Amino acid sequence: MNQKNRYELDPERLASTDEFGNRIYIYPEDVKGKWKNRRFFFYGFLVFLYLVLPWIYINGKPSLMIDIFRREFTILGFTLYGMEPILFFLLLVSGLFFVAFLVSKWGRVWCGWGCPQTVFIQAIFLKIESFIEGKARERVALDAAPWRFKKIIQKSFKWLLFFIVSSHIAHTFVGYFVGPRELFLMTIHSPMENWGIFVAVSIITLIFLLDFGWFREQFCIIACPYGRIQSVLMDENSQVIAYDVKRGEPRRGTEGVSKDNSGDCVNCYSCVKVCPTGIDIRRGVQLECIACTQCVDACDDIMQRIGKASGLIRYSTEVEMSGGSKKILLRPYLYVLASIIFMSTFFFFLNKSTIPSLVFLRGVGKPYLISEIDGIKNITNKFTLKVKHQGSDHYPISLEILGQDMKNLVHMQISESPILLDRAEKKVFIFFRFQKNLLINGSRNIQIHVKNAATNQALTIKEVTLVGPIN
Repeated sequence: MNQKNRYELDPERLASTDEFGNRIYIYPEDVKGKWKNRRFFFYGFLVFLYLVLPWIYINGKPSLMIDIFRREFTILGFTLYGMEPILFFLLLVSGLFFVAFLVSKWGRVWCGWGCPQTVFIQAIFLKIESFIEGKARERVALDAAPWRFKKIIQKSFKWLLFFIVSSHIAHTFVGYFVGPRELFLMTIHSPMENWGIFVAVSIITLIFLLDFGWFREQFCIIACPYGRIQSVLMDENSQVIAYDVKRGEPRRGTEGVSKDNSGDCVNCYSCVKVCPTGIDIRRGVQLECIACTQCVDACDDIMQRIGKASGLIRYSTEVEMSGGSKKILLRPYLYVLASIIFMSTFFFFLNKSTIPSLVFLRGVGKPYLISEIDGIKNITNKFTLKVKHQGSDHYPISLEILGQDMKNLVHMQISESPILLDRAEKKVFIFFRFQKNLLINGSRNIQIHVKNAATNQALTIKEVTLVGPIN
């Protein structure tokens, strides 16, 4: 690296590593501008939503909750159960295609505007760090200074606040899985009463503390798989944060370039100083860029000071920056079409799954039992009725044999009548008793009418095969 200017980055390696592979800490400077203001309100909204959403209860349940232990997923008062994996598959695939659409159209907009990594670091952790240790240059000087009392106090207080914030974020995160009220009640009791949750919260707190407080941009650059996926989905027509080479080059202040024949770029490195991943956006689209727009505000501020038009660094496409016209490609719209198809299929199956699914399973052991009552042989068939039901509506269902003649010939005994749909899945034992002469060649099909016992509404008709001896 050029020792005269630490912002002149080496083209052969990351800005966050030196020639020996050791980490170089990045101290992004603060910036003001329209994009910063927009991010401030949007980040605030996301943090507020994250912290408040689980405390909003609809129909007695959190508005968003993933109950792993009960295999329930609740969203806005509606509950999905883990017994229907097709629903989760359709929802996941629809989301993946929608993300592919966003990336192909607007590049890494998620990374800069919606990723928790960016939101929490920019909106909370960097604010705490700046408040305690000062601006970027002061933080650089503090880290380079020897360990004295003032530095120990500042660092200790900073990491104490980091820990408190990380703990709160971790508790909220776990609240999405066990319920915020339940988690609050756990916290006022001994940790040993709920040691599993206590250990989980402690580990998650430590992860957030190290990630947001220390690892930071290294996660985006090294560990995050999403950035690699986005790079595959983007093309020259995707919206990215781009530097206008034609307008900016040759840069003022470089060797052999005078003020009269230079471009608009004054080589002030403001775009590099504010970048949270430490890149130089003037070198083109890079994997490390998270599209946070900090460099846009920094460059616009410099352009305003020197009396030039803003937009030397801006949202654009590689095609437009090279002088071409933006093309309307079919691929992004195929992504969104696929997302709509999968989401429509999701709602179709979801609506279908709110109707109870009944499966009659023949009992284990002998297919039938023969008994004699008043000298007449009777046959009994045992079934296990497996009932599945999605949704939050709990209501009773009744079963009755279809046809008055068949009702008189077959006696049905149910272990629970009416059957209350109060769980995602329920098993009920049913016995059918009938006389042997009812059978035809050893079997007979009967139809079971399923009704909503509360409203007497017909739900479905199921067919059951009764069996017995042939002779």
